[in-house]
Amino acid sequence: MRLCTPCWRVARHVTLPEPGASPSGEAAHFRALESLYRSAPINRLFRSELTIPEAGHSVISFDADETQFHAAGAVHGTVYFKMLDDAAFYAANSLVSDRFLLTTAFNVLFTRPITPGRLRAEGRWINGKRRVYVAEASLIDADGEEVGRGTGTFMRSQFPLSSLPGYGD
Repeated sequence: MRLCTPCWRVARHVTLPEPGASPSGEAAHFRALESLYRSAPINRLFRSELTIPEAGHSVISFDADETQFHAAGAVHGTVYFKMLDDAAFYAANSLVSDRFLLTTAFNVLFTRPITPGRLRAEGRWINGKRRVYVAEASLIDADGEEVGRGTGTFMRSQFPLSSLPGYGD
């Protein structure tokens, strides 16, 4: 049995991208989604940053403060929903490079009050790769404690990602 040594020699001669070159393929899609997140007008209300480290996974880091409190002195549920929905959404949309997804349903579980500080929402794709996608997210406080969790369903929209302002800017 002969090993494919010619294949090995060919693989050794692959030209790698220049340092600092623009990302391509999957990485370019992830960076474009991160740019889309930054460009959304709603995100001017939140000091937050999206990172997509790999397909099906997203992380949103953000700061919570007293401006987001309800009358009882803790962060309002809209912040839980927004960050959990966004994290799950971007985890799912990281798998779709042609269309913007839309949230069709989202369930939130509040597990403890959020106090001021740095938090992160971690989104993970669970299921689906055709029309409907299912993703979940966890909201983690500065002490590493889960303060909320959510699960959503998302479907392809009529909007091409490439037509959206901010995608890829």
